Amino acid sequence: MVSASEWAAPSTRTELIENLVSGVDRYNPNNVGILEDYLYHQIRSQEYDCLANLAILKLYQFNPDLYNPDVVINILIKALTAYPFSDFNLCISLLDERPFPTNPDEPDPLPSLLPILTSLYNLLQQCRFPAFWALYRSEKAESLRDNYTVECVGFEDSIREVVIRAVTPAFKRIGTERLATYLNLSDDDLTIYIEKLGWSLENGVATVPPNPDNQIASTVVQENIQLTQLSKIITHAQVAV
Repeated sequence: MVSASEWAAPSTRTELIENLVSGVDRYNPNNVGILEDYLYHQIRSQEYDCLANLAILKLYQFNPDLYNPDVVINILIKALTAYPFSDFNLCISLLDERPFPTNPDEPDPLPSLLPILTSLYNLLQQCRFPAFWALYRSEKAESLRDNYTVECVGFEDSIREVVIRAVTPAFKRIGTERLATYLNLSDDDLTIYIEKLGWSLENGVATVPPNPDNQIASTVVQENIQLTQLSKIITHAQVAV
């Protein structure tokens, strides 16, 4: 999982972007094009920089004329892959409740896709992974797949990493049939994926390597009470009587 420091300042962030995100130019609308280009670099390279993307949404909030729905959708798609961090909710909080632009020549795709993206996020949050894939593969999400996630390099694998982050602390062993529904993989693809994780596989069961969260360990609590402490208790009891 990404550390908090890496989340706040990714190692892939350039000095130029660092200055835009952390300096006084953060709210300069003239820089929105640079930040948007950086977002599309993230889409193509599997990199991710939440604070830079939030800076775009903040500029849209202050300058409604800069609003670009395709950029907003791509920001939300990248935020989906960051779960369990609350990036998606942070992005949603900056969208406001202002009315969407109504241009018949250029219809805004965000109003129709936002409920789908929100539902996908909620399903991830609830660890309802088979339901997530069912919605994502459904006709309802066809526009999202065909126009957006298809351009986001490694999107599905990033979601699978989210799944693995949830499975690793919760299971010591998990059946491949169940795991296949979580990862939306089957047969050889699932076997290859399990091997890449370094998990062992035997008789249709994958063994999750031991980690602090999936191991049951007894805890012995030992208290040391000094005689002087007991004498104080007895003295207080006598006074109370």
